Amino acid sequence: MTIKNIIPKVNMKLKILLLLFFLYTIGFAQSFNVNKIEPPNWWEGMKTDQIQLMVYGENLGHVEVKSSGLKITQVHKVKNRSYLFVDIDLSGQKSGNYQLIFFDSDENVDITYPILKRERTINRQQGFSNEDVIYLIMPDRFANGDTANDEVEGYKDSMQDQFTQARHGGDIQGVIDHLDYLKDLGITTVWLTPLVENNTFRSYHGYSATDFYKIDPRLGNIDLYKTLVSKAHDKDLKIIMDHVSNHISIDHPWIKDLPTPDWINGTVKDHLSADHHKMVYTDPHADSTTIEHVYKGWFVDYMPDLNQANRYLGNYIIQNTIWWIETSGVDGIREDTYPYCNQEFMSRWAKAVMNEYSDFNIVGEVWTGEPAFLSGYQGGNKLRDFDTNLPAVTDFGMRDALGDFLKGNKNIDDFYNLLTKDYLYPDSDNLVTFIDNHDIGRAMFQADTNIAKFKIAFHMLLTTRGIPQILYGTEIGMIENDDHGTLRKNFPGGFPKDDRNAFTESGRTEYENDIFYFFQKILTLRQDHPALSKGKLIHFPVVDNVYIYFKIFDDELILNVINTNEYLVEIDMNKYSQIIKNRNSFTDLLSAKHFDLKDKIKIKGMKAEMFLIE
Repeated sequence: MTIKNIIPKVNMKLKILLLLFFLYTIGFAQSFNVNKIEPPNWWEGMKTDQIQLMVYGENLGHVEVKSSGLKITQVHKVKNRSYLFVDIDLSGQKSGNYQLIFFDSDENVDITYPILKRERTINRQQGFSNEDVIYLIMPDRFANGDTANDEVEGYKDSMQDQFTQARHGGDIQGVIDHLDYLKDLGITTVWLTPLVENNTFRSYHGYSATDFYKIDPRLGNIDLYKTLVSKAHDKDLKIIMDHVSNHISIDHPWIKDLPTPDWINGTVKDHLSADHHKMVYTDPHADSTTIEHVYKGWFVDYMPDLNQANRYLGNYIIQNTIWWIETSGVDGIREDTYPYCNQEFMSRWAKAVMNEYSDFNIVGEVWTGEPAFLSGYQGGNKLRDFDTNLPAVTDFGMRDALGDFLKGNKNIDDFYNLLTKDYLYPDSDNLVTFIDNHDIGRAMFQADTNIAKFKIAFHMLLTTRGIPQILYGTEIGMIENDDHGTLRKNFPGGFPKDDRNAFTESGRTEYENDIFYFFQKILTLRQDHPALSKGKLIHFPVVDNVYIYFKIFDDELILNVINTNEYLVEIDMNKYSQIIKNRNSFTDLLSAKHFDLKDKIKIKGMKAEMFLIE
C-alpha cells in the first residue's frame, strides 16, 4: 500500500495532516528494545526499599511495565524514548528472580530482575574512625598484578604516548598482592581512587566515569573487587571507595543521548566554567547566582557537570552509591569534589547512605584550609541553618599548616593555632588529616628533602587528632614534584620491568628503609597505645619553637614534645604537674628507654619525641 492509495486528492493542508498522522502511527508500530536496567539488582530487607529503575532501550515511549511478583507503583516516561523510569515498592519483598514484563499492543519483552539475599557478616560496612590510618592508593600506579588486562579490546587511551599521563598497568590484583605489606606497615584502612569504567583519554586516575556500574576491565572486575574487600577484611583491613557525584566523562554514553535535557548543567557547547568560591555556602550574605555558579560550573570541558537536582538523576546516584556499598561490603566513602555538587541533594544523599549503614563513614573532599569555612560542611554544625548530614571532611587546614612548615614558610605556631579552632567543628576527631595526596606535591618534595622536618610533620599528623591519611610511596620518602602525572609515580617493585622491589626491606635503599621504619614504628605505637589515636588532646602554646601536648585515654597518659630548634632543649616537667599528678616515671616510646620524672627531659634539635608517663 502506498501513500497515494490512502490519501485522497484534497487540499494540500489536509494532505500534510494525513501524512503526519500516517508517519506517527508507523512510529508507534516500531518494535522496542530493552538493552539495560540500572541498578541491575537489589536486595531484600533494605531500608531503601523504594527503588527507581533506569531502563535503557529503543522506542520506549509507548511501553508499559508490569510484574506478577514485584509491586510497580509508577512508570515515568520522558521525551527521550530511549529511556524509561520504573518505580518499585520492595517493602517486605522476598529474594528471588522476578519477571518484569515490558509490553505494548504488539509485543512483550520479559526481563528477569533479581532480588538478592543480603550478605551479613560482622566486618562489612564497618566505617572508619580516628583509630584508623588511611593509605591512599592510585591503583594504576601502585602494582600490576595481572598483565593480561593491561590492554583490553575496545578500550583505548589517546594519552598512552605521554608517560606521566598514560595508564601504567596497575590493577586490583596488584593491591590484593600487597595487602600483607600494608598490614606490616601498620595501615588499617585502604582508600582506592575510583575503579569504575573510564573509557576515555587520560583515564588512569579514574575520575572520568563512562559507566557507573562497571569496574574498568583494565583494573579487574566486580568479582575481583569483592575479593579485594573480603581479603582485606580477613586481614582486619578496611576499604574506602572513592565516589564521584559531581561529573562524568565527555565520553559517557549519556552525553550523546541525554535522558532529559537537564541531565547535565548547561550543554557541551554552552556551560559555566568552574567557580571555586566554596565559602559561599556558609556565607550568610552570598548572592544566589554565585552559589549556583559554584555547583553548576564545569571543572573542565571534558568533564560534564551532572545536575543532581534532576529527580531521576538524583535517585540514580543515591541508588548507585548504596548498590556499590551493598555489593562490595566497603567500609566508607571518600566523596570527590563535594562543594561542587548541589548541596541540597548531597545532604539527601549522605542521609540516605547513613540511614542504610549506621556504622558507616563518609568523608567529603572540601578543598579549603580555613576552619570557619571548612567546618560548615560537617554535618550537625549548629552555626548553620542547613545540615549537610556529612560525617567527615578533609582537613585541608592541617595540610596547609604542615605544608607551610615543611616549606619553611611558617613555623609550628600555625599548627597550634589551627587546633585552637577545633571548637568550630561538630566533631574534630572525624576529620581526615593529611600532608600529601594524589593532587598535592609529595611531603618530601615540600620539605625539600629535609628528613628531620618530614618526620616532625608526620609525628604531629599521626599523634594529635583526626584520621590520618598517607599517600602510597610517602612511607618510603618518594620526592616527586606537584605535577599530577609525576607525583603519581609507580611504586618501585610493583611492575614487571622494575629493577628493584621496594615492598621488601632488601629492595629498599637505606634512605627508604629509614623512612619506612619511622612510619612503621609510630603506626605500631598507635595500635598499641589507644591514647595516641583516640585520646583527649591537651596542648600548650608554642614557646621558643617547642610544642608540647599530651594525649589521654582512660589511665594512659602520653607526652609529645616537638623541638623545631636546631639545638637541644630541656623540658622541666614540674610545669605539667597538674596533668602528671602522682606519676613518677616515663618511657621513651621510640627508644624504649626508662627515666625518672625528676630528671629534665632532653630533646635534641629538630626532633619529635613521645613518652609514656607512668
